[in-house]
Amino acid sequence: MTSLYEPPLFAALRGSDRVLVAGAGGGFDVYAGLPLAFALMDLGKSVRLANLSFSALDLIDVDDWCEPNLAAVTPVTRGHDGYFPERTLARWLDAQGMHSTVYAFPRTGVRPLRAAYRELVRRLDLDAVVLVDGGTDILMRGDESGLGTPEEDMTSLAAVAGLEVPVRLVTCAGFGIDAYHGVCHAHVLENLAALDRDGAYLGALTIPSAGREARLYLDAVAHAQRHTAMRPSIVNGQIAAAIRGEFGDVRFTERTQGSELFVNPLMAMYFTVDLPGLARRQLYLDRLAETDTQYEVRAAIECFRRDVERRPRRSIPH
Repeated sequence: MTSLYEPPLFAALRGSDRVLVAGAGGGFDVYAGLPLAFALMDLGKSVRLANLSFSALDLIDVDDWCEPNLAAVTPVTRGHDGYFPERTLARWLDAQGMHSTVYAFPRTGVRPLRAAYRELVRRLDLDAVVLVDGGTDILMRGDESGLGTPEEDMTSLAAVAGLEVPVRLVTCAGFGIDAYHGVCHAHVLENLAALDRDGAYLGALTIPSAGREARLYLDAVAHAQRHTAMRPSIVNGQIAAAIRGEFGDVRFTERTQGSELFVNPLMAMYFTVDLPGLARRQLYLDRLAETDTQYEVRAAIECFRRDVERRPRRSIPH
């Protein structure tokens, strides 16, 4: 039973002791889960971090691989010096005196990723997995006018949907960011309303700007921007700006030159759904179940999109 005084996200995790917070879409997605991870740690839970990785994981030493598609990245793991978000995060965590291993999954299809997740669940004896999306395109069911960048998100969703773990959730931070990739956010709200009717929507929750979780997150993002100067996270840069109370076309990297940003308080909120409930509403997830590579995932999505009748774009009338 949920109540106004206990957010459903935390009510869902109340009975979980060992939680994995995992970036679903690659890049710096795991950073978007840090405020949640810190809050769960403060509740006494064992929290581990993982990420679907865009890094050059082929440079990692063989001893850092737990399984063919599961790497344990530590502060001293070898890799690309210019772009390695998992190691950058591991080094920041280590400097804070926190558990500093960040697990990394290479970009594969659903079957290898599901096997890697199963091994991690076994190794860590997990009783909850929270997939984190920087942005909200993981909530797209497939018939929207635009899907954003669905390949990695849907691979992660399909992989975790096939796990036997008591609690599986999806949470999103950065509402509005995916407009750059063609997402219609009226469709995001429409999908959340449908999930609510199913009992699968766990509500929205603001990351308090004055809280310890926000302070640590802002420090981690600033550290990542300094150590990945050529490719800082645009998503987390906007989430961080929103947490600081900034608004509008906020500039923090030359990567956004030529684009007009709309940083706003909605970006500093978690929108959370039950993962199995989200998977049931996804229209093409079954087509991805037996994929082994990202190429196969991409081809399956493109094939589905050729035949589906798409919902027309609409504006939010406010």
